[in-house]
Amino acid sequence: MENLLSAASHETLPDSFVFPAEQRPPASSAAVALPVIDLSAPRDEVRRAILEAGKELGFFQVVNHGVPEQAVRDMEACCEEFFRLPAEDKAAFYSEDTDKPNRLFTSTTYGTGGERYWRDCLRLACSFPVAADAKNAWPDKPDGLREAMERFIAPTRALGMELLRLLCEGVGLRPDYFEGDLSAGDEVVNVNHYPPCPDPARTLGLPPHCDRNLITLLLQGSVAGLQVSYRGDWIRVQPVPGAFVVNFGHQLEIATNGLLKSVEHRAAANAAVPRTSVATFIMPTDDCLVAPAAELAAGGGGARYRAVTFREFMRVYKTVGARRESVEKAFKI
Repeated sequence: MENLLSAASHETLPDSFVFPAEQRPPASSAAVALPVIDLSAPRDEVRRAILEAGKELGFFQVVNHGVPEQAVRDMEACCEEFFRLPAEDKAAFYSEDTDKPNRLFTSTTYGTGGERYWRDCLRLACSFPVAADAKNAWPDKPDGLREAMERFIAPTRALGMELLRLLCEGVGLRPDYFEGDLSAGDEVVNVNHYPPCPDPARTLGLPPHCDRNLITLLLQGSVAGLQVSYRGDWIRVQPVPGAFVVNFGHQLEIATNGLLKSVEHRAAANAAVPRTSVATFIMPTDDCLVAPAAELAAGGGGARYRAVTFREFMRVYKTVGARRESVEKAFKI
């Protein structure tokens, strides 16, 4: 557990966390904001806004999303409390084994060239609906974490599936296109914790990467840190109380034949306060064959991506790294 950032005191930034200057350009001060979409608006209006935001930025925020406010508050509170626990209470979950579905870990190389990044992460997984054995594999401290996770994951998944239905309607696919194996993999929740950093200008909380899954729903919390690649620059995402930040993963890009993009993003560290965010990933099953939808390939001059099982995609993804250019080169026709 000596490597866990939140369990250690750092007066200076260890050399292993220092990224080369060219890999950490500062975010732009330009006033570019993610669209905030009110899901209680008329369906046609919501569908159009999601599609426009998805095509332009690949990211947007949603409010009036149907996930109970209490479920969100309880999840955030329990996750923050988890990282305040004494190291001995977290030790049983600490593991460097990337195949473990439930584990606590710190940093990694993430294909960055050897630099480590300034993040601790509690990763929790389950099939859906949540089975008792999956719930019992989650941490039993702090009190209420398992129950908060269960109350949070069901409505959050429902929100993700509704957004996928809206996208289907917007691009001309049948509404249930992403139901079944394309979204039936384990539900994965990453609780990201970024402790205060002694020299945030020289490191990153997460390096630039694209998500591997279908769609991601992020509770950013009240502390800013997420940054999104946009037209050769990095834009800061300002927190919106109660909102989910939504972005598309590589599987959605392949399935929509590139109509919707998986966009690079990163997380910045800060010196003043800790930051905790909760990311929920909707994924295909390992053996699901992901390919451009026939309707979109026919209308777009043919398939732009090769068909691939999610298992094979992940094997390549772990080999080439999470940068957009590397993944495109591996899977684009």
